[in-house]
Amino acid sequence: MEDKRKICELLLPALQATRALSDLDSITYHPDIERVTARFRSGHCKSINVEGDSGITMIFDIVSQLI
Repeated sequence: MEDKRKICELLLPALQATRALSDLDSITYHPDIERVTARFRSGHCKSINVEGDSGITMIFDIVSQLI
């Protein structure tokens, strides 16, 4: 099984390096509810459903819901 928490940790700096998401502060995976919380420096939070996702599908879901 893929380590979704690790994928989120590795994805964060890549997204922060972009102009569109440079204000992204954190991406946290919650395994108990299979959701990702994306927090921005402004305080805005976005909850993303990643239930049943593979690692690559989770990345796609995160990126598509943040841009």
